[in-house]
Amino acid sequence: MANDGEGMSRLFEIAFDPPPRGSRRSADSVYAQLRAAILDGRLVPDAKLPGERQSAVFFGVSRNTVARVYARLAIEGLVRSQRGSGTYVAPKQSRPTRERFPTRQTPDPRLNSLWLQPELARTLSFWHDGQPTRAPSTAAFLDFRPALVDPRLFPFEVFRRVSAKQLRRMELKPPAFKSPQGNQGHFPLRAAIATHIGISRAVVCEPDDVLVTAGAQQAFDMLARVLVTPGVTTVAMEDPGYPPMRAAFLAAGAKVVPVPVDAQGLVVDALPDSVRIVCVCPSHQFPLGVSMSAQRRAALLDFARKHGAVIVEDDYDGEFRYDGTPLQALRSKATADDVFYVGTFSKCMLPALRLGFVVAPQWAMPALTTAKNCLDWHCPTLTQMAVARFIADGHLARHVRRLRDVYKKRRDLIGEILQSDFSGELAPMQSHYGMHVAAFSTAPKRLERVTAKLLESNVHLHSFERYFFDAPTSEGLVFGYGAVDLKDIEQGLKALRRVL
Repeated sequence: MANDGEGMSRLFEIAFDPPPRGSRRSADSVYAQLRAAILDGRLVPDAKLPGERQSAVFFGVSRNTVARVYARLAIEGLVRSQRGSGTYVAPKQSRPTRERFPTRQTPDPRLNSLWLQPELARTLSFWHDGQPTRAPSTAAFLDFRPALVDPRLFPFEVFRRVSAKQLRRMELKPPAFKSPQGNQGHFPLRAAIATHIGISRAVVCEPDDVLVTAGAQQAFDMLARVLVTPGVTTVAMEDPGYPPMRAAFLAAGAKVVPVPVDAQGLVVDALPDSVRIVCVCPSHQFPLGVSMSAQRRAALLDFARKHGAVIVEDDYDGEFRYDGTPLQALRSKATADDVFYVGTFSKCMLPALRLGFVVAPQWAMPALTTAKNCLDWHCPTLTQMAVARFIADGHLARHVRRLRDVYKKRRDLIGEILQSDFSGELAPMQSHYGMHVAAFSTAPKRLERVTAKLLESNVHLHSFERYFFDAPTSEGLVFGYGAVDLKDIEQGLKALRRVL
C-alpha cells in the first residue's frame, strides 16, 4: 500500500488545506474543497480520487471521514464509485451546470484581430457542413466530400510491421541528440520522396531539395511565412480553389487576388502584373478537376520569369492517373528556381500520418528550414522512419497501384450515372487524375439548398459555392469518390436524383 500511496501522490496534485486536528467540521472542509475542485475544472471527469486508505496522506482526516465525503459527492452526482477500482470524478452530463461568465460582445483587444476575420475562419471551416444531420441513426453515412481517403484500403498490417521494425532500430540504437537547426527532415525519407516523385510525377530533385512538413497545410503556412511581406506581397489564387491554402496566405498578411479558372486551367492573362506568388493545382485543379493545358503552363512559367514571381504547385493527388498521357509537374530541372512543389502523404497513404513535403529552390531552403524549426523543430522521427521504409520497400507503389484500380472504377461509375440519370441537368468535367469529379449545372438550381437537403439523409456532397473566393460565377457539384464504395455511390446518387 505504501507504493500505491506514493504513486498516487505524484499524480494527485490538488492542493488542500487540512482541517485543524480534532476539528468537528473536518468532513465539511474536505467536502467543500473537493466539490469546488470538481466544479471549477481542476478535477476533470474520470480523474481518480485518492483511496480511502490514503485519506490521512492527502486530506489529513480519517478513512471514515473521507468515506462520508465521497458518499455526499456521489449523491450530488459529482463522483462515482467503481467496485474494486476506486472513486472517480463523474462525467459532465451527470453534474450540475457550471456557471459561466458572460461572453464579450466585442473582440478582446488583446487578440490579434486578423485571427477574428470572418473570411479567414470561413476558409478553414469549409469542410464542415452547414447543418447537423437529422437522419435516423440507421441511415448510411455517404460521404462524397473531395480529398477524403478510404482507410479500409490501407495495408495497416504491412505498415505495422514496418513501424515495429523501425521502433526496434530506435531501441537498439537511439537517435543521438543533435541540434535541430538545419533539420529538413529524416534523410532516408527525403531520399525516398525524391525517388518516389521522380518516378510518379517526373519531378527532378535531390534529397537536399526536400523539406519534410506536417502535412500540406503546414507547407502552405511555411511558404506564406517566408515569401510574404505583410501588406505588400500580392498572391494570386485560383477561383474557385482550395480555401485552406488561401487561409495560410491571408494569415501571413498577403493581398490575395482571385483569378478565374476555365477548361484549360488558371487564366494566366488575368494575372495582375503586381502578383509575386501564384498558387495553382495544375495537374488536377481543385475543385473543378481540369488539367492545365501545355500553353497555359508555358504562359505561367513565362509570367513568373518576367515578373520575378514564384509558383506554388499543389500536387495533392497527382499519383492517381487513370487514362491519358502523363502530365509532368511544373517543377522541373529548368524551373527549379521558380517553383515550390508541395506534396502530401494524406491522399496516397493516410491523413493521420500528418506528413507532407516541399521541394524548394535552394535559395529558399535556409529560410524554410528556419521557419519549420520555429514551428515544431521537426516531424515525429519514428513516423518519418516508417514512411521512408514503406516507400523504399515498394509498399507505397503497390498501394497506389491498387488505389488507382479502385478509384478508377468509382470514377467511371459516377460518370456513367451522371450521363444516364442526370443528362441535361449536370455536365461532368473530363478528369484524368485525382479523387473527385466535378459536374456543372446546366441551369440554375440553388445547389446549396440541394446539398443541405441531402445532409438530412446523411449524404454529404459539396456544391461549387463554398470554394469561390468571391461571388460564384458557376454552379455545380463536386463528387469525391475517395471514401465511398460502389454501392454507396449508387445509393447516394439515387438520393440526389430524388432531391433534384
